[in-house]
Amino acid sequence: QLQLVESGGGLVQPGGSLRLSCAASGFSLNYYAIAWFRQAPGKEREGVSCITRSGYLTTNYEESVKGRFTISRDNAKNTVYLQMNSLKPEDTAVYYCASKDSCRTIAGSALYGVKEWGKGTLVTVSL
Repeated sequence: QLQLVESGGGLVQPGGSLRLSCAASGFSLNYYAIAWFRQAPGKEREGVSCITRSGYLTTNYEESVKGRFTISRDNAKNTVYLQMNSLKPEDTAVYYCASKDSCRTIAGSALYGVKEWGKGTLVTVSL
């Protein structure tokens, strides 16, 4: 069974940090670009960051995370990470990882080419 499993979410104060992990089972992440998305209550799911198969190139889909979030991958561990620093209350959301053919967007949508979704991990930024 092909699965992506996110972990590392939780409650953190503004200005704090979290590292999310996306682990694959049943298939190798090596053949896919991997993207992180998030969905806040009452809002649409939006792309956050993406990393290519090789890990050489990364893309921030969301302008507000530039300089704060870093995506990386360890293909030997079949895992992709999202390091989130300087967290803000507006970063509160369920975070999902997804496998994709590439980090391309179509008509501004990062949803293009998504193959598999994880079930998500909740990040809450609050005092």
